[in-house]
Amino acid sequence: PHLLVMIVTPIPRTLGLTLYGDLDSSVLNELPTGRGTLRTYVRTPDRWPRILDFFKTELVAGRQAYVIFPRVNNEDTAAGIKAVNAEAKRLTREFAPHDVGVLHGRLRPEEKDAVMTQFASGELQVLLATSVVEVGVDVPNATLMLIENADQFGLAQLHQLRGRIGRGANDSHCILLTKGKTEETNERLKILEQTRDGFEVAEADLKLRGPGELVGQEQSGLPALKFGDLRHDLPLLELARNIAFDIEAGR
Repeated sequence: PHLLVMIVTPIPRTLGLTLYGDLDSSVLNELPTGRGTLRTYVRTPDRWPRILDFFKTELVAGRQAYVIFPRVNNEDTAAGIKAVNAEAKRLTREFAPHDVGVLHGRLRPEEKDAVMTQFASGELQVLLATSVVEVGVDVPNATLMLIENADQFGLAQLHQLRGRIGRGANDSHCILLTKGKTEETNERLKILEQTRDGFEVAEADLKLRGPGELVGQEQSGLPALKFGDLRHDLPLLELARNIAFDIEAGR
């Protein structure tokens, strides 16, 4: 092939390309040996006191934790959307005496490197961060993750984020915090409770958000073509794809 694409959890457009026949896919679905179980839970904000107690118990046992926010600044209190800088002081106080660090994309490169080095070495036990930690972060001792306003993230992104934990031998826990204002939001997040398979998550994300523009910039959303709907006509699309391959092969 002239192009090799490697991805943990395909975004809707990438998966859409495989369904339309523009990409062939090979799935590697085996976890490395020696890893603990990763469990995911969907919870509402009123459970925070119990979550905090659980996290602090694990921190006392020597574990480390991520707390993920959808924003750096501009906290929207009316909508309940939290920002990492706005919450840092409160959480530093609530997690005391455990050391807390802050990481986001607006820090200078040397500042980000310093924070990550401290977290990786165990000097920091709690890392408050944005989705900047989504890729390239490997701290096997980190077994806890809380994602604030989980409904603000796509399924594939949430799966990528929770992949920052569960990288060691100890069991890990990812908590998706959401107000769950709509049934669709709850159903979407429940998918992550039910599976750890990144491809299953990606397929659900595709059905919920649409494939976007296969030739263009939009990475999700429904295309202008109204003849077929990926959310409901996926078996028909797969049948058409297989027939097209048979015709091309002269069968």
